[in-house]
Amino acid sequence: MGIHDVPAEYLIEETAKILSEGIAKPEWADYVKTGVHNERAPARDDWFYVRMASILYRTFKWGTIGTEALRSYYGGRRNRGVKREHHYKASGKVIRTCVQHLEKAGYLERAQPKGRKISVKGFKLLNEMAKIAEKNMNANVYANKPKERKAFDEKKRKEVQDTLKGQERGHGKKTDDKKQSQKSVKKKPKEGEQ
Repeated sequence: MGIHDVPAEYLIEETAKILSEGIAKPEWADYVKTGVHNERAPARDDWFYVRMASILYRTFKWGTIGTEALRSYYGGRRNRGVKREHHYKASGKVIRTCVQHLEKAGYLERAQPKGRKISVKGFKLLNEMAKIAEKNMNANVYANKPKERKAFDEKKRKEVQDTLKGQERGHGKKTDDKKQSQKSVKKKPKEGEQ
């Protein structure tokens, strides 16, 4: 089995484990957002290594990469309140740092006339990780992993729905009360009328 035969999610996870052993994470990685389109910093502790592994995989798929192309790829829609959402690019600092760490480790190399491409060492790493991911798939390692994130999202979604239902019920009561109070108020006859 090769790199194309394994799901990218599993390949990136396995590659991130190897990268975390040999490359030191910057100090600011615990506090930074990955772009202006995100409201919070990533929830995962190892997000920096996952991003590096993803960039390495993107380099393999695209051939030659540049920071701007990766910024567009990792960007997303930004919530602008009542205004229409727009696509915003991801943080260039995060991507440049990942690319520089990968180049220093020997997984990427400079391409001509510009950009970076995957090196032989990087290709070997992805190929080895594809074989490991295949073995884990056959052993059902990924199937046994709990879907914690999905369970968290479902729980959060249910809480929001319950809150909205409660607000709707409360809102409906208030309008009914207003109607009843308006009916109960009787018009006083004017002077001269009986």
